[in-house]
Amino acid sequence: MSKIHILGIAGTFMGGVAALAREMGVAVEGSDQAVYPPMSTQLERLGIALHPGYDPAHIAADCDEVVIGNALSRGNPAVEQVLDDGRRYTSGAQWLAERVLPGRTTLAVAGTHGKTTTTTLLAFLLQAAGRDPGFLIGGVAEDFGVSARLGGGAEFVVEADEYDTAFFDKRSKFVHYRPLVAVLNNLEYDHADIFPDLAAIQRQFHHLVRTVPRRGRLVANGEDAHLAQVLAMGCWTPVETFGIEGGPVAIPRADGGAGFDWSARLLAAAGSTFPVLHRGREVGTARWPLLGRHNVMNALAALAAAHAVGVAPEQVLPALAGFRSVKRRLEVVARAGGVTVYDDFAHHPTAIRTTLEGLRARVGGARIVVALEPRSNSMRLGAHADALAPSLDSADEVVFLHRPELPWDAGRVGAAVRGQARPVPDTDTLLAVLRERVRAGDHVVFMSNGGFDGAPRRFAAMLAD
Repeated sequence: MSKIHILGIAGTFMGGVAALAREMGVAVEGSDQAVYPPMSTQLERLGIALHPGYDPAHIAADCDEVVIGNALSRGNPAVEQVLDDGRRYTSGAQWLAERVLPGRTTLAVAGTHGKTTTTTLLAFLLQAAGRDPGFLIGGVAEDFGVSARLGGGAEFVVEADEYDTAFFDKRSKFVHYRPLVAVLNNLEYDHADIFPDLAAIQRQFHHLVRTVPRRGRLVANGEDAHLAQVLAMGCWTPVETFGIEGGPVAIPRADGGAGFDWSARLLAAAGSTFPVLHRGREVGTARWPLLGRHNVMNALAALAAAHAVGVAPEQVLPALAGFRSVKRRLEVVARAGGVTVYDDFAHHPTAIRTTLEGLRARVGGARIVVALEPRSNSMRLGAHADALAPSLDSADEVVFLHRPELPWDAGRVGAAVRGQARPVPDTDTLLAVLRERVRAGDHVVFMSNGGFDGAPRRFAAMLAD
């Protein structure tokens, strides 16, 4: 039996690599310094040994290969020892491309927002069609109970991240996958720690487009002007667009028709019901529990991608009624004392805005209280500081964690928030403020793409007490 050690194993992507390797019969161990649910729970359930920190001694002498996550850099003690010892090492994206994807029909989901939900939706629809797909999702899918599995069918669905691959491979991770079908969900500026501007990200998306064969399919958000610019750089694959009826058309249909190849007509403000149209012909109506226009767009992308590998939308639309999405995507973690507590993976102002707009459409005039940790690299660097306040317009109150090391002006951002806003220096203070301010009937949304010091469940416990 071969054996690997994964450095950064508790990340959502690397935890999925660990699950796939274990399913393939590989002995897996790993190290990480930031371990929290749901990935820590998945690793524990799989029985994978996880060492805290990056002590080189954690890497067993009999490991055949070290898989290094993209959060690790030169200077990390484990990385330095791997290099000094001349050990065999690779990245998670390359490991997946070499060990799992050969011989599979790969469907890749890329975009600034909605990758995890859309990847999960696509795998769910293929499953509903009886395809038994493999997948690697950047989160734990409620409908599957895991973030990754090999599957017995021809298809493999992968969340395709534009972030760089590893300290030794600065290409975006998604260029490794060489998909037959690629979803281009949307494109905005993000990852300010590695990309100087939007054009640099567009160049990476162009590199992805270059890898999709002419017999494949590009499924593109037809409303997105930034993606239109990517396709204008060169495109050798048939393109199908998706969008909401009446939305702006940035990418014209290849057949010259009006609107989008795949469209939805919103019947409810919350996005819970929508007829689906393919080139103007209604193919059915979706009814499901998810919220917001952005999730309707995610559903259209997944339906179009499934259709590209032969799944009729009429066959799988009814299954959406049972879709449960992904942990930490507006996940209800508690209802206590008349208060509903949510945990949401928020990494960008657009994601914050669309999530809160969807919740507002569902709860009407009830109070929405947001507890925000600006934790993504771009948020911490202040790249989105000007857009942060407008993204919170649907909230009545905001308490945001402004740790002392954040370089931007918390007072200026707080003053620009439409509702009441208060910065606090630590999680304990944040929880104390919430306990004082929250009342029955409120919806409290914890938003962070990190562990948030366990704040959502700590607050739920406070309410229960």
